[in-house]
Amino acid sequence: MTDRDGANRSGGEGPGANLAFIRQMLGQLRQVAYQERAQMLCYLIEMAYIEAGELQNGPNGGSDQHRERH
Repeated sequence: MTDRDGANRSGGEGPGANLAFIRQMLGQLRQVAYQERAQMLCYLIEMAYIEAGELQNGPNGGSDQHRERH
């Protein structure tokens, strides 16, 4: 993530660093949800984890190819 000054909070550099950070955090959250036996939450986190990986792999990745441009 970037703060108001544009600094990257994830510690990474370059394009996709924020997506890599998000994917890493989702992996950890998935483990916590699994330990709590929260099956639906595990599924939803897994879908977000996959989506982050697809977005990280290229401009045509992701499930919604008609994304809004900000």
